[in-house]
Amino acid sequence: MKLKLETPPMVMKAREAQKGKNWFLELLIFGVVLVAASFAESIVMIPIIFAVLLTNQNFLTATLSGNTQVLNEVVYGASGSDGITLGMLFANLAMTGVVMLLCKVMQKRKMDTLGFVKKDMGKEYLRGLGLGFLMFSAAVLLCVITGSLQIEGISSGFAPGIFLLFVLGFLIQGMAEEVLCRGYFLVSFGRRHSMWAAVLVNSVLFAALHLGNSGVSPLAILNLTLFGIFASVYFIKRGSIWGIGALHSIWNLAQGNVYGVRVSGIVTNCSLFVSTPVEGRGLINGGAFGLEGGAAVTVVLLAGILLLLRSRSVYENPAGIEEAELLS
Repeated sequence: MKLKLETPPMVMKAREAQKGKNWFLELLIFGVVLVAASFAESIVMIPIIFAVLLTNQNFLTATLSGNTQVLNEVVYGASGSDGITLGMLFANLAMTGVVMLLCKVMQKRKMDTLGFVKKDMGKEYLRGLGLGFLMFSAAVLLCVITGSLQIEGISSGFAPGIFLLFVLGFLIQGMAEEVLCRGYFLVSFGRRHSMWAAVLVNSVLFAALHLGNSGVSPLAILNLTLFGIFASVYFIKRGSIWGIGALHSIWNLAQGNVYGVRVSGIVTNCSLFVSTPVEGRGLINGGAFGLEGGAAVTVVLLAGILLLLRSRSVYENPAGIEEAELLS
């Protein structure tokens, strides 16, 4: 059996706009783009952090009294609040803007080379939302069936207004990460190198971006790499960023705000359901990292990747380019 990846229109158009660099330069440029994007996010987060702290009476009291110990405790506690988490999600708008700007200025690329294709954008987005929710729900089901996760019912802390803000925030965050890793880097790397090289390198980089998350483990890194591979192949096969941006968004939203599990080690307080991972089943449920650190997600992602590789692309490659046999 031969599994091949065609070169999608986004990559071919990017090649026409500017020739690709060697792999080392591509990685260096990615580092510059990441630093610029992170700096832009930090600038946006400064007023958000102050706004959250100023609404905390303990912070105001500790500031006026000069009690540094209480002040440090309040600041540390606020770092995990829904307000700060929402701020971080919305700050991803800055990252998206920086990546788009640098692609246009440095690589002379148009927005369709990042995957922002107008054709069937609504259908692709809805398709991604549905598929992403089904995939993560399948991982939850595997955990429940194996006795690795208990869904205890509706959360008493569920707040519809906050939940809607999280929906909007994750729609921004999921798309932002796809713009950075797939729309920008995969296409940029693929201008000179094979599609499989672009898929594998950007997937490893995607996983590396999560190394600082709480509870990270070797299996979590493997799963994040597998998600990167799945997202990359989906991006290539569907010929746009809309579907995988939506899938990534709903995947993260479903974890924390629907099923009430950790999102790559991050705890969210506003969830529809209360779920408790069973102790001693961390290999399956992911333990402190959340389901993304467990074997249930590994199974779902591997199945998804294999099904994608067997599927046909939605576009016709006029050059008939097929690259990099993976298996034979």
